[in-house]
Amino acid sequence: MRARRFSGAIGAAAALSLVLSACGSDTEATDAQSIVDRVKENKKITIGVKYDQPALGLKTPSGGVEGFDVDVAKYVAKEMGVPEDGITFKETRSANRETFITGGQVDLIFATYSITDSRKKQVTFGGPYYVAHQDTMVRADDESIKKAADLKGKKLCQAAGSNSYKRVIDPPPDGKLDIDATPVPASSYSECVAKLKAGDLDAVTTDDLILAGFAKQQEGEFTVINDPFTDEKYGVGMRKGDTETCEAVNAAITKMYEDGTAAKLLDKWFGGTGLKPTTTVPQFEGCA
Repeated sequence: MRARRFSGAIGAAAALSLVLSACGSDTEATDAQSIVDRVKENKKITIGVKYDQPALGLKTPSGGVEGFDVDVAKYVAKEMGVPEDGITFKETRSANRETFITGGQVDLIFATYSITDSRKKQVTFGGPYYVAHQDTMVRADDESIKKAADLKGKKLCQAAGSNSYKRVIDPPPDGKLDIDATPVPASSYSECVAKLKAGDLDAVTTDDLILAGFAKQQEGEFTVINDPFTDEKYGVGMRKGDTETCEAVNAAITKMYEDGTAAKLLDKWFGGTGLKPTTTVPQFEGCA
């Protein structure tokens, strides 16, 4: 009797082990599934965008969100098989982009997300879908800053989670200009612009598309000095290693430029600002 009970216990344990192993395999398969495969099945996707950047990603009074990044995201999602009503937009700030991707709060991020070597260690990037250039914005009545070198001794906005100010004040290789300016902390670029308008700082430096959007929103208040000094490759952030989704994103971006949609969107959001956008397909970084 004891032998039979012992044998039965072993059999039950073995069966339980098989069940647990099977459950574990299912979980791993779900986790490993590419975003593009999943969204083809459920026709739903969560996309991180900015809510405070005019002409790029801005929350509207009706509760929606609009801008160039938003329209590009809609185009790419459609090419992946997701209709517009299947998209959930989630506010994503510069400071939490990597956290949102690694934590699974969003599937993709279109949020003026410059591709850098340090960020590549945490996420995979599709694109870039546009190559912007870092420039500087000042108050329209400020004649003391006409070129980037004039930022010496000035108060410069330090937006949380952004590296733009470092490119001004740090030496190479991490920085660019090595200018002795004083960083003034702010939670976002919208706060940077508010501080600039109030006279709490002298300049805001970041991508020219971002600056053009703010300048267009508050016409006559600010001037972009048109002295660019970097290339800012706007990438589509996604889970590290999801090359299948990355390749699908790149195919969609290529089509967006080739069918003329990119040129129309750039004119829609930045026409009349003095910005001369590039309307050819950007050089992709590669999905490896």
